[in-house]
Amino acid sequence: MNKDQVKGRMKEAGGKVKEITGKVVGNESLEAEGKLDQVVGEVQADYGDLKEDIKDATRKPA
Repeated sequence: MNKDQVKGRMKEAGGKVKEITGKVVGNESLEAEGKLDQVVGEVQADYGDLKEDIKDATRKPA
């Protein structure tokens, strides 16, 4: 697991918390910010996944 995978998944989780908090308190701006954070986190995690896949594919078999 690389740093992009970890940071991306943390951003997704934080975004979900913001989204739910925004819904609960009726703050549409916070809710939207949470949704955006989730998307950004997902993209970063996917980028990290791709980096891992490339690294695994370029490793030479023993």
